[in-house]
Amino acid sequence: SKLPSWARAVTPRIFYITEKAWNYYPYTITADNHSLQCSFLPKFSIYIETKYEDNCGDSENIFHSDKILGDHEVSFLDIAFDEIPERYYRSLEDPRFFSSAKTGRGPLREGWRQHTKPIMCSYKLVSVKFEVWGLQTRVEQFVHKVIRDILLIGHRQAFAWVDEWCGMTMEEVRRYEQETQEATNELIGLVAPAIAVSEVGQPTATHSAPASAPSTPLSDEAPEFLAPPKTRPRKKSAPETLTLPALRERAGAE
Repeated sequence: SKLPSWARAVTPRIFYITEKAWNYYPYTITADNHSLQCSFLPKFSIYIETKYEDNCGDSENIFHSDKILGDHEVSFLDIAFDEIPERYYRSLEDPRFFSSAKTGRGPLREGWRQHTKPIMCSYKLVSVKFEVWGLQTRVEQFVHKVIRDILLIGHRQAFAWVDEWCGMTMEEVRRYEQETQEATNELIGLVAPAIAVSEVGQPTATHSAPASAPSTPLSDEAPEFLAPPKTRPRKKSAPETLTLPALRERAGAE
């Protein structure tokens, strides 16, 4: 129901998405990949790399050019002054008016990125692939816009909720994650499994993390199953991809 009408026309009423995540702060990877388990969209993937640094967003080429897939553009997100969809607006989550009782941070005024201390930037490298003839550009642009809104809203909330999480120990964070997971699964009718935090082996070399990061060694190598989707040139014709009539036929069969 959240999809635009042109997307609903070719989408089955029931489908699922597999999300895999590798979290080794200050470097994380999230991959939403239809291609493994969603038969009606075999070539749709979203791949997001994240790096955090204690600066105002002035690090250039933080992901290195050889990791950037195809054409790309740089977009700066301002959690205080960028517009968000009206339906998501909450006055209590507006950084222009919020003031933290615990830290004294906020409200954020014009130019806050240049003079606010402490400050941390979340750098995101978002790669979207949708190789379906006739819909590729439109869907990829739509997904990028949705992800931008999600990131903007999520980081506005992270700032506005600072009094709830500031000062938490890592154990308290893990307990909060588990409680949230269980509450969410209960809401949608799933049985909540226990969260298992695996220990990552010591890498051969350690890297200095930003001041906001916990003192854990950082490995630059993500698990193989989270490798980014392979780069393929955009096709002028698409003999190996699904066509719009084929998508509609599949949607009708479902």
